[in-house]
Amino acid sequence: MSEQSPHNKAIRARTVMMGLLLLLPSLCALWLYRELSALQTKRTSSSTMKGDAQQAELWTCPMHLQYVLDHFGTCPICGMDLVPQKSLKKTETPSLHIDSGQQKLLGLRFVSVQRAPFGQAIRTTGRLAYDETLVHHIHTKYEAYVEHLFANYVGKAVKKGEPLVSLYSPELYSAEQEYLIAQKAGTATVHGGINLVDAAREKLLLWNLSPQDIATLERSGRASRTFNLYAPIAGYVIAKTAVHGMRIKPEDSLFDIVDLSRMWVLADVYEYELPRVKLGQTATVTLPYWPDRKWQGTISFIFPSVDPKTRTVRVRIEVHNPSSDLKADMFADVELKVESREALVIPDDAVIETGRRKLVFVKDAEGSLQQREIVTAERSGHLFEVRSGLQEGELVAQGSSFLLDSEARLQSGFLDEKAAVDLGPAQPQTDHSAHMNHGAGADHSAHMNHGAGADHSAHMNHGAGADHSAHMNHGSGVDHSAHKHHAAQGQTP
Repeated sequence: MSEQSPHNKAIRARTVMMGLLLLLPSLCALWLYRELSALQTKRTSSSTMKGDAQQAELWTCPMHLQYVLDHFGTCPICGMDLVPQKSLKKTETPSLHIDSGQQKLLGLRFVSVQRAPFGQAIRTTGRLAYDETLVHHIHTKYEAYVEHLFANYVGKAVKKGEPLVSLYSPELYSAEQEYLIAQKAGTATVHGGINLVDAAREKLLLWNLSPQDIATLERSGRASRTFNLYAPIAGYVIAKTAVHGMRIKPEDSLFDIVDLSRMWVLADVYEYELPRVKLGQTATVTLPYWPDRKWQGTISFIFPSVDPKTRTVRVRIEVHNPSSDLKADMFADVELKVESREALVIPDDAVIETGRRKLVFVKDAEGSLQQREIVTAERSGHLFEVRSGLQEGELVAQGSSFLLDSEARLQSGFLDEKAAVDLGPAQPQTDHSAHMNHGAGADHSAHMNHGAGADHSAHMNHGAGADHSAHMNHGSGVDHSAHKHHAAQGQTP
C-alpha cells in the first residue's frame, strides 16, 4: 500500500495538470467571448443612435402598406414589386406635392368650399300599382253553380250595379220559396212574436239578394231559378276565376274589381335620404314619354324595412287618376320636394371614406395638398354637408381622391391606423439560414430568446452531440462567431 501511494499521487498530479491544460483554452475562449460581446453591444447601441438620426431605407408594397422589408423584393399578398419609402416618420397630416403636369394627368381639379342651398329635391324612380284599398273581391255566401257570365274576360270595364254572373243555388231557391209561402200566410207569427215574412225577407237580404230582386220576386209570385251578382263599384276586372258550369263555394273569389280613380306610386329612396322624407310630403310624378303631364301626390306610407339587395326604402305615394291615364306597373320619375337651407357643402367625390373617418385634400398657400379629417352630416344628391374640419373659401381636391391618398401614403410612409386593422409593427425579415446542418441529437435549447437582428452564423456545422447551452439568452446583436467549429467530443467552450 505504501509503495503504491506515491505512484497514485503521481497519476493524480498528472491528471490535474492535464485537466488544467485542457481547461485553459476554454477559459481563454470564454474571456474572449465576453470581451467581444461587450464590444458588440457598444457598437449596436451606437448604430441604433445613429440610425435614429439618419433616415433608414425600407421597402413597402404600394397596395399593402403594412408589409415592409429592409430590402427590395415582391409582396407576398399581391406579387407587386416593393417601392422605397421616402420617410419613416409618421405624421397625422401628410402633405403631398404634385406639379401641374401630374395634376392634368390625374384629372385633378379644385373646388371651393362654399355655402349654398342644401336639401334639394330628391329624385328617384317609382312603379305604379293598384290602390289596394280600392280592390274588391266578389264572393257568395252560399254554394251555387255558374249559369252565365256577363264579365267574361279580364280587363273588362264595368259600372256599378252591372251584372257580373248569373248563378243557380238550391239553397237560395228554397229561401225564395219560404218567402213566398210566408207572404201567402199573411202576418203569421211564431213563438216570441217574430214575423215570418220579415224573417224570410231578412234571410234573402243577408244572402246579398238586392231589394230590386226581392221586389221582382213579390210581383211575379214565383221563385226564380237563377239570380245575378252585381258589381259593387265601377272599375276594371283584374282577375276572374268563374267559368261556365263551375260549382262555387263561399270561400271562392269569383272576380277582382279595382277602381283606378286613385293609384299608388311605389318609389325607392336611399338610406341616407330618409331623414328628409316625411309623411304628407308633396311629390311630383312624371312619365318619361309624357313630359307635358304631371301628377301631384303625397307620401302616405313609409315601409318599415330596407331592401337588403338595393339598400333602399320604399315609400308609397297616392296619386289621383280621374281619367285612368296611369296604368299599373308603369315606370315613373318621382321628385320629392324638400325644404332647402343654407349649409357648407363640398362635392361627394372630394371625400375619401375610410370606414371610420372621412378625409379630404386641402390646397394650402404653397400649393401643397394637406390631408385633413372632416365631419359631414346629411348628403343631398352629389353634395355633402360639412359640420367641421373645413372653412368657407378653402380649396379641396376633387376627383382622383384615392390616387392622391395612395401617393400621400407612399411619400410619407403614412398608414391610417384609425381605419386599418391593427397589423402590429412592421419588422424586417431575419435570415435564419445559418441554423442549417446541426448534428443529429444536438441540444437546440440554446436558440431561445435571441434578439431581433442577431447574427446566427456561428451556429453552422456543430458536431453531433455538442453542448449548445452557452447560446442561451444572448442579447440583441451579439456576435456568436466565437462558437465556430466545436469538437464532436462534447467539448465545452
